Amino acid sequence: MSKHNHAAPVRAPFLSAGTKVLAVIAGLGIASYIYRLFFGLASTTNLDNQYPWGIWISIDVASGVALAAGGFTTAALADIFHKERYHVIVRPALLTAMLGYTFVVIGLLADLGRYYNVWHPMLPSMWQGNSVLFEVGMCVMIYLTVLYIEFLPIVAERFKGRVNLPGVLRILNRFVDSWLTVCDKYLTRFISLFIIAGVVLSCLHQSSLGTLMVIAPTKMHPLWYSPISPLMFLLSAIAVGFPMVIFESIISSRSFRIPPETPVLSSIARYTPILLAIYLGVKIGDLTIREAWPYVFDGSLKSLLFIAEILLGVVAPAVLLTIPRVRRSVAGLLISSSLVIGGVVFNRINVFLVAYQPLYPVKTYFPSIFEIMVTIGLVAALVLVYRFIVMNFPVIAKPPTTPAGVRPAEGWLAESLREVE
Repeated sequence: MSKHNHAAPVRAPFLSAGTKVLAVIAGLGIASYIYRLFFGLASTTNLDNQYPWGIWISIDVASGVALAAGGFTTAALADIFHKERYHVIVRPALLTAMLGYTFVVIGLLADLGRYYNVWHPMLPSMWQGNSVLFEVGMCVMIYLTVLYIEFLPIVAERFKGRVNLPGVLRILNRFVDSWLTVCDKYLTRFISLFIIAGVVLSCLHQSSLGTLMVIAPTKMHPLWYSPISPLMFLLSAIAVGFPMVIFESIISSRSFRIPPETPVLSSIARYTPILLAIYLGVKIGDLTIREAWPYVFDGSLKSLLFIAEILLGVVAPAVLLTIPRVRRSVAGLLISSSLVIGGVVFNRINVFLVAYQPLYPVKTYFPSIFEIMVTIGLVAALVLVYRFIVMNFPVIAKPPTTPAGVRPAEGWLAESLREVE
């Protein structure tokens, strides 16, 4: 990493008009979350025996896990394939993945009837090797631990030699500083092992999420039911990894009024059309082998949703990102990455909610206000925690000093939009 790209805490006011709105939304979400924990699922959700999974699974868990894939895809590119120029975006991607998985677990606790028993899979006596959810749970727990271990060198870089705990905790200063020194000196030597472990674990549970609905062939619409759903879930998660990193980088640079890493983002955007093309090819092959094409063009609402998912979430961004001018434009990168992200979220909602149909339904599921508030509240809280961490830890790279005559960061979006036009 070049000297001018050395990561440092971002200097900016924490509170702004946007963060105040997010704080209110997060507060409402936390209140709804606490209400659910005390009064149960029946009092706070529209879930029942016919519709046991709602938006907390389709959005908070399935979509959240997929969108956190930028951590392992970027780490693999920079550290396993030794693409050194991408190290500048590894730390933000790692933080996004770490917070993403953390909030996935928090969201999952809301969906568990007996959330206080979530620790049971840690006991070998309670293992169930035939359960897909058991494999997902174990992989997520281990991978989340790996992510926090990968973040430790950043903590050590920030506080090593500067530990100054207040009051009675002062006696721990030397111990904590020694521990941070050990982490900084030795952990970095073995960090590649944890990165490889993270990639393997991510591939395991990303694919296993696609296995969850394989056991319900009679309750799934043929457009989304497939025996190779695990493969398609994995491919879509890999494809959305770089777009999520691009989206996070552009939004955070705009929020903190710093120039975006456009050359690096433009470079990793080149991989996305290839990954999307692989996913689309597998999808087309699957529809052909299962002879499901008639359902695509039957004119039903589900067929229209499927076509929209493919055209807007796969084809459109793949075409856009093959155009060099779009990849060089901040607005073009933002629009294209947003389409991929929206397409993956749309796919998870379609799989877990739209495609699923109970055999003898007596009503249609629609999320309650508590479900909606918990979901948007978790997203708002994640953004606030992300902002706090990047303002206190060396995550985002320092931009080079802007020479005289070069446009400031505040004007990039308007100029980029003009470029696209």
